Amino acid sequence: MSIGSQSQQKKNSLKTTADQLYEPQAPKRTRRQEFWLLFKKNRLAVLGLILFILFFFTALTGLLLTSGLNPEFDPALIRLQEKLRPPLSKPNLETLKPNEIPALSIYLLGTDDLGRDVFARMLQGAWVSLTVGFVAVGISVFIGIFLGGMAGYFGQRHVRVNHLLWTAMVIVGIFLLSTDQVQPGGILIVCAIIIAIYCTRKKPQQKKHQSRWKRILQANTLSVDTLIMRFVDVMLCFPSFFLILTVVALLPASIYNIMIVIGLTSWMGATRFVRAEFLSLREQDFVAAAKVLGLGNFRIIFRHMMPNAIAPVLVSATIGIATAILTEAGLSFLGFGVPPPHATWGNILSDGRRFIFDAPWLTFVPGFAILLVVLSFNLFGEGLRDVMNPKLRER
Repeated sequence: MSIGSQSQQKKNSLKTTADQLYEPQAPKRTRRQEFWLLFKKNRLAVLGLILFILFFFTALTGLLLTSGLNPEFDPALIRLQEKLRPPLSKPNLETLKPNEIPALSIYLLGTDDLGRDVFARMLQGAWVSLTVGFVAVGISVFIGIFLGGMAGYFGQRHVRVNHLLWTAMVIVGIFLLSTDQVQPGGILIVCAIIIAIYCTRKKPQQKKHQSRWKRILQANTLSVDTLIMRFVDVMLCFPSFFLILTVVALLPASIYNIMIVIGLTSWMGATRFVRAEFLSLREQDFVAAAKVLGLGNFRIIFRHMMPNAIAPVLVSATIGIATAILTEAGLSFLGFGVPPPHATWGNILSDGRRFIFDAPWLTFVPGFAILLVVLSFNLFGEGLRDVMNPKLRER
């Protein structure tokens, strides 16, 4: 073999070795594949996800089977002759009308003190609990993202006196209008609009030549960040459950009021998460580039910054759904929850406490259901937190 061929072979071998060194050793995966690979290592989180999927399909099935004029499972059908029947007991066909016979020809979870099928009521209660959880958390996340984004992005700007004045007048005016006091409420809103127009009107004159009242109205007060975060601190000082209990006791009983009240009293955590993320993101290069390109503030916030700050909010929302379901169950247990004829797990549990020795299934069935659902959301949320936070991943 010639010297030239040997040198050529050495060059080829060195080139092959260099290519092997510089080519990526890890297999290429998409972001979703990487997420699922890390998530499935946490068996408890996978178990929580499975329980959540089962709960979702159970609630959806319950909505289809317990709604309508002639539902397959009627949770409001009263059979006094069949009251307090144990689980897996068969109905007495001799004393029942054809439309009173249960769909499965068996009381799968027994009956309550009015002879209503507990299985049918649990199916209806699953959809109510799921709806309350998701809607309440949706309201809290929306408020938290908005206020947290404002505090994190516009935090250094100051709020003027006129901002506080007309905002307070609009809030009081809307409250008066909601209580049928149309004239004073309308006057306050009109005055707020006049103040806003007067203070935003631009004149070609220097500040020292402005009127005294306009200088007072345009004087700076607190910064946006200080104002929002002190309001968060004030809200955190109130015991949430007792605040919800007070508001629900004053409002008419309704499933919508329950969802709104729970959402309006649980947005503080999401606000803090979004604010902390925005404080670190607003100094990044991509935000500076977006400002240089002339993009609007709201487009920068919701198009470029929000996708990077949403991960901890999703984890908080997942755990917040469990908290909302637990809060609704507690309110229904105390008699302040969703009114009849809607069945919820909380009022089934409340009805069963009077028969805890005679009919213990009325307590154990909804109690274990609430336990499993809340546990599944908590496990799933903890798994999401570990996957989305690189510092918490196991190496």
